[in-house]
Amino acid sequence: MSDAVAHLIFDVESIADGELISAVRYPDETLTPEEAIAKYQAERLEQTGSTFIPHTFMVPISVVIAKVTSDFRLLDIKSLDEPHFRPHVMTKHFWQGWEAYQMPQWVTFNGRSFDIPLMELAAFRFGLSIPKWFDDSGYKSRRNRFSTGSHLDLQELLTNFSAARFNGGLNLAAQSLGKPGKMGLSGDQVQAYYDRGDLKAISDYCRCDVLDTYFVFLRSMVLTGRASLADETKLVAHAREWIESQAKTCQACSDYMDHWSEWKNPWQPDEDATLAASTDPPEPATDEPTAEPALPAESTSAVSGNSDENTSVEKASDDS
Repeated sequence: MSDAVAHLIFDVESIADGELISAVRYPDETLTPEEAIAKYQAERLEQTGSTFIPHTFMVPISVVIAKVTSDFRLLDIKSLDEPHFRPHVMTKHFWQGWEAYQMPQWVTFNGRSFDIPLMELAAFRFGLSIPKWFDDSGYKSRRNRFSTGSHLDLQELLTNFSAARFNGGLNLAAQSLGKPGKMGLSGDQVQAYYDRGDLKAISDYCRCDVLDTYFVFLRSMVLTGRASLADETKLVAHAREWIESQAKTCQACSDYMDHWSEWKNPWQPDEDATLAASTDPPEPATDEPTAEPALPAESTSAVSGNSDENTSVEKASDDS
């Protein structure tokens, strides 16, 4: 059993660049950054029903990453550059960390149309070089939309690359597995939280989204045959123990466990005995030494992906 990192599950929250909005959209109005953001949000609300601003006018304000092994065990979760939350530093750590871990698979929910483009554009803004991401290898390029070995977008997986829509987003996917989903804050409220200086709340929200994404990832591995339901049960139990161990010092983990519930297995023994037994609680510990339960076999191969609801979907509307 290796602790090498094979998957980096991440989520990004962002804020508007008011100076850029003022310069690009209202060059003759001498608006302050705050006024430019408010005016653009009002326009967006009228046009789209949401105040969410396109990622091209945004910078990251929270980036949270879960480290996951090739057998899908959760190792750790980090909020980059906490408590400073400097966009340029988070961007540097994001891309340099990916290279330091030997370029593992990114895993997101709707990251193909928001999180990855945002972090690419942030590298552009801040003068960072990421040649291993922008490799020139044609259809094998890591940036190729269908290169799921480099980036698995779970929304794309569940919609067959936008053949269908995923109404309900990450919130629905997580809650269908008994996991918390959204717990008060939503993507379109991040700007308001930033404006009042509550950066920790944004990071905590982002951390909970990453936890939800991890559990959706596990079930996706069952769906695609990379793990069994019994494997998932063991991995969920391991992750729950890890989250509980962090709860004393991590408010997000504590809140997450307060909203935790178990997935309700519908299978009965007369329907499928193996599936019915797959989520049974483990046998109580005894003094006799027992063999460690098997986890999924290690593999560095990627899931053959499918895609999200549609690649132009905004962060706030897809609940990712």
